[in-house]
This record gives sequence, structure tokens and C-alpha cells, in this order.
Amino acid sequence: MGAFVGCFIGLLVAVFISLQVGPQNIRFSGTDIINLFFGCIVAGWGFSLSGLIYEKEDLALPFQVIFQLGIGMVVLLLVAIYLKWMPIDMGIGPVITWILIACVFAAIFWLGFYVYYYLLARDINQKLA
Repeated sequence: MGAFVGCFIGLLVAVFISLQVGPQNIRFSGTDIINLFFGCIVAGWGFSLSGLIYEKEDLALPFQVIFQLGIGMVVLLLVAIYLKWMPIDMGIGPVITWILIACVFAAIFWLGFYVYYYLLARDINQKLA
């Protein structure tokens, strides 16, 4: 699931960049596409596998969320630096903007999954009652 969501977000970001710059002005090489594919899979796995923390029911939900998003963001940042997705040569402003946008995406997707599983659990509980 993490690889799928990671690839979806990666392609969504690529489409947004293309629309902002103008599709006629974008040239993605084969290497760019391969790096996008594998980089998004690794980042997706970082968020997905760290989600195993939710199996530990004795930990408070805020700690679980911080752990999962923290590990996921570290993996994403390492991939972004390695593949040169993050504009580290342009100064601190674009880097902070990049990190903030990544955090917003992560929070939106976390909230979406939380609501989905909450509603799923509610439906199951209603059927059992």
C-alpha cells in the first residue's frame, strides 16, 4: 500500500509541477521517471512500514503519529536529498518550503487514512452489535 500511495503522490506532484511551469516546458528524462518511481516507492515504504507502530496499543496515539510521520519524513528527506528533489543549492528558504509542503501532504494523507479506518471500524462495530 505504501508503494502505491508513494507513487500516486509522486505523480501528482509531477503533474502539479508540469501544470505550474507549463506542460510544453517540461522535459522528463527516462532517468527522471525511473528515479521518481523508485524514490516514491522507498518513501512510501518509509511511511507505510513505520505505521506498524499502531500495533503497539500501549502507546498513546500522539506518540504513534509522531513516530510514524517522523520516520516517514526522515526517509523522504534522505531520498529527496539523494535524488536531488530538494533544492538544497538554492538556500534555506526553498528547503523549508519543500519540507512544509511535504508535511502538509503527509498530514492530509494520514488524516485521510485515519478517517477511512475510523469509519471502517465503526461499521464493523455496528454490524457486530
